[in-house]
Amino acid sequence: MDNNEENQSHNQTVEEETSDNENTTEKRASEKPNRPGMNTFFGGIVGGVISAVIVVLLFNSGTIPLNETTESSGATDSTEDEPTEVVETLASGDADTATNMSEASQAVVGVKNLQQQSIWEESEDAGTGSGIIYKKEDDDAYIVTNQHVVQDAEEIEVVLNDDEQVPAEVLGTDALTDLAVLQIDGENVDTIASLGSSGDLQVGETVAAIGNPLGLEFANTVTQGIVSGLERSISVDTTGNGQPDWVTEVIQTDAAINPGNSGGALVNGDGEVIGINSMKIAQQAVEGIGFAIPIDEALPVMEQLEVSGEIQRPVIGISTVSLNQVPPQYRNEISLPEDLEGGMVIADVQTNSGADEANLQQFDVITEIDGEEITSILDLRQNLYSDDNNIGDTVEIEYYRDGNQETATLELQGEENEQQEEL
Repeated sequence: MDNNEENQSHNQTVEEETSDNENTTEKRASEKPNRPGMNTFFGGIVGGVISAVIVVLLFNSGTIPLNETTESSGATDSTEDEPTEVVETLASGDADTATNMSEASQAVVGVKNLQQQSIWEESEDAGTGSGIIYKKEDDDAYIVTNQHVVQDAEEIEVVLNDDEQVPAEVLGTDALTDLAVLQIDGENVDTIASLGSSGDLQVGETVAAIGNPLGLEFANTVTQGIVSGLERSISVDTTGNGQPDWVTEVIQTDAAINPGNSGGALVNGDGEVIGINSMKIAQQAVEGIGFAIPIDEALPVMEQLEVSGEIQRPVIGISTVSLNQVPPQYRNEISLPEDLEGGMVIADVQTNSGADEANLQQFDVITEIDGEEITSILDLRQNLYSDDNNIGDTVEIEYYRDGNQETATLELQGEENEQQEEL
């Protein structure tokens, strides 16, 4: 073989080796993306209000018929300027507080929703979500999860990190914030979560979601992502009637959140819980849009649920529907200016309530509260439940009666119980 042939052969061999190396590099890159710092970040990890408004009230002798995408990531199927004040300390008893990702994973548990199908059968697992052990005190441990994880449960079981199953008591739930607090015997609880601050988060910051996607078979699964957005306002349906009746502010992340992750932890690089995984966008064309309740917003609710079992919110003492929900046979009872686009029609006034004392009546149409326009149940709730309004405060109501604009000043009262349906 002459020199030219040898050189050509050598060049061909070098090109083939280079091509092989490039293909190998590309393959490895596609199999394991290069994310600076994340090898360290995940090193050592092994595997793993009230009810919403439902108005069914009597108009004259008849009953008002109510005709009134995001989805919960929860139980595997079967269900300001100033920051929110944060509870300063949470007791840890004789348990260790998580200091890294691996320990944070040990503080995330499974939550089984048990329901009885008939009186002749034992309760069965109707769904499984996740929960976070955030406190241990006086031999008891406390777990925060989503309200929709424990909804309609007759019994609750918590599955600890060592697979031990223990019964749990539901201390309190709140549908609007989608939070619930559980209590269990803390004898076998060795680690509680370290709670960080969601107020310190930055868009692009690395986070991880810890939970039980698809149930306990994949318990303590950790998925990686970033903070995709802060203070996202998401309309939610808390009544199941297909109509949004509340807006919740959440953290958006692209960390994988699947059914069963609800109630699990969204943690930062130090293993601190900065959010409670709650829901995701579930559409075929959508990928990587999940949401978590900010821990700074959750903490005051958790504290109230733990102590009193419910969240006290102000009410004016009415049941109400939007104009377009009023049945045709009752619309002649309502007289409004032609240019009025919306309002909330009073269906019933609760005796001895603030509305009753202010002489509000059935068929009155509320259009403003303290100068803020009211056109939907969402507007009404957001106004009543804002940080500016507290039980005992007074508000000015603008309403229409028989076509005439009227105003009334009334005192906000507390809900009588957690099942109260009036606003």
